[in-house]
Amino acid sequence: MAGGASAFPKALDHYPPVGPDGLLAALAQRVADTPFNAVATTIFVLAIVHTFLAPRIMRASHRVQHLSDAQRRAAGLAPQPSFRAEILHFFGEIEVVFGLWVVPLILAILGFYGWTGVTRYLDGTVNFTEPLFVVVIMALASSRPIISFADGVLRKLADLGGGTAASWWTAILIVGPVLGSFITEPAAMTICALLLSRQVYRLGPSPRLMYATLGLLFVSVSIGGTLTHFAAPPVLMVARPWGWDTAFMLTSYGWKAVLAIVVSTLLYRVAMRKDLADLEARRRAMGAAGVESNADGSAALPVPAWITSVHLAFLAWTVFTAHYPALFLGGFLFFLGFTRATSPFQSRIDLRAPLLVGMFLAGLVIHGGLQGWWIAPVLGSLSPLPLFASAAALTAFNDNALITYLATLVPGLGDAMKYAVVAGAVAGGGLTVIANAPNPAGQSILAPYFENSVSPLRLLAGAVVPTVIASTAFLLL
Repeated sequence: MAGGASAFPKALDHYPPVGPDGLLAALAQRVADTPFNAVATTIFVLAIVHTFLAPRIMRASHRVQHLSDAQRRAAGLAPQPSFRAEILHFFGEIEVVFGLWVVPLILAILGFYGWTGVTRYLDGTVNFTEPLFVVVIMALASSRPIISFADGVLRKLADLGGGTAASWWTAILIVGPVLGSFITEPAAMTICALLLSRQVYRLGPSPRLMYATLGLLFVSVSIGGTLTHFAAPPVLMVARPWGWDTAFMLTSYGWKAVLAIVVSTLLYRVAMRKDLADLEARRRAMGAAGVESNADGSAALPVPAWITSVHLAFLAWTVFTAHYPALFLGGFLFFLGFTRATSPFQSRIDLRAPLLVGMFLAGLVIHGGLQGWWIAPVLGSLSPLPLFASAAALTAFNDNALITYLATLVPGLGDAMKYAVVAGAVAGGGLTVIANAPNPAGQSILAPYFENSVSPLRLLAGAVVPTVIASTAFLLL
């Protein structure tokens, strides 16, 4: 009970190593030694189950609202939001799931270790730099000058294919994820998702194409950040401890990732050719996609080059100071002031999606920081191929950066094991929304196009083939 806060959370090197009795016996001993381990992991599992139930909760919210509207109309009253429907809608928002489950987790910590345990863990152990960074980079990358600049660059590539919906789809999904190696994966995800929203999703694609695109996007962004050592969160965790630089990443992972992205995208383009042809017919009927306009429908003013340059400088500053919240948050405040001063050339900075994603990631790192007691010994007890498969599977239920970070704590990990755990973590980074830090950003932007939110199982189905292709590239090339 309260009073043991100084030992919470227990350092991984304070547990005895896995003995001759095997992994399960070691994990059982860790639970017996620290019963809170079982409590924290149970709450984490319930949060994961909640993410899979979120679409059903969202459908229930819509049913309750429709019933309420019908009852009010029958009574001669105007429809209004139902309190029950709004509560269900809140619990059905995937972005708030892990934040919600932080509440019972904190209560559990309070019961076991007291208030000091809560404050020491949240203020002294958990690192909130990544959630803060994602909030800032999403807001920056979604600004009108940045999106217009990215649109102009990709438009030239799409025009090589005739400027069709299929050529836009291909250009975004091949080039966009690779940008993650230079402007960071969250920024690349935001730009790709916004351009897909403008050029593909707004045209009403088939559900099959919608989920295939989302799954392909998540996998491609996850592996697309491996050309450098500073942009992908799972790579950042290991680059300094293991002495990996950009040259190593490019020769060991990067070229394989690019090849996997190209093969996966072209394969999906062939498989989805009918859906993409239907999409092109809708595009022609609706007019060219991507025309910018103001809220009143008038044509938006073109963004001057100097304003775009300033936005790119803010983006570069944020990437350069990604490990220093005081610096990138300070830069963000200057950015907000600049957008206000140049408002005729800006769109409204919508912070709702970035803040929701930040809440999701903050909740995930709070929960994930208490799962090392079982993940670390699992990683340390496997040979390279099983380690690759386990890292990919564990990534589906944990942020892949957590998996690679825990791998750095495993003593005596050989070069083949290091390669396998990082390859598995990035290859599995598109299987679920929680598998890679940028995924919630993409889902938040594109979720409005999906009926009753994004189905985790259909997202998994859309990501399986690109995951297999990426895994094959990393293991066999």
